[in-house]
Amino acid sequence: MNYVDGFVLVLPQKRVSEYLAMARKASKIWKEHGALEYREAIADDLNVPYGLPFPKLTKLKDGETVVFAWIVYKSKAHRNSVNKKVMKDKRVHEMCDPKDMPFDVKRMSYGGFKIAVVA
Repeated sequence: MNYVDGFVLVLPQKRVSEYLAMARKASKIWKEHGALEYREAIADDLNVPYGLPFPKLTKLKDGETVVFAWIVYKSKAHRNSVNKKVMKDKRVHEMCDPKDMPFDVKRMSYGGFKIAVVA
């Protein structure tokens, strides 16, 4: 059964294109190192009448949007191996200026997930 890293992050709407350019570069790096899939989705319909809506969950402010992203691996061990290689890849460090990230790192959520249902 596959393993997934999931992300939810907040970014200013004016930096969406900048973020997506960064995500396209990152997707190539992750896939070069073995990730099976790399997906990034920009919020489209967040005003839902049930559950805890993403705007409330992320404390979304005016002019911000939400990104929901995931990376698929063969297993947790495979994920750990791929991420170890990615973190050593100088291209990742070159595109990540901690003083000027296109998203708010402090409001990013991330975690590893075991696939439980495949339909």
